Amino acid sequence: MIFAEMDYPNDYRDIHQELDGFLRTQFSRVESGLQLDSWYWIFDGDQKVAIDTFSSAKHQVKCSVAGPHVNHVIETLCVRYQVKVYVDPVLEGHEDPAP
Repeated sequence: MIFAEMDYPNDYRDIHQELDGFLRTQFSRVESGLQLDSWYWIFDGDQKVAIDTFSSAKHQVKCSVAGPHVNHVIETLCVRYQVKVYVDPVLEGHEDPAP
């Protein structure tokens, strides 16, 4: 589910290194990469929040479930970046709506 989307004037590739450095100062376990898309995985125990550009031209905050870890990641991003937080999470194209 998509919980939020970052807003910045440049291309996502231009912000990748800066965002990477910021996330690594805020969280103890971050994995990231930049190929055709930019992505980060932020772990807290067995919880993982993804920030990526896989389905958008801007970084989106994604998690399989709502909870404190995704909220913490969003709150942390809001300290430094413009972030549009969705009132209701948006399903990604590959996700099925709950029955």
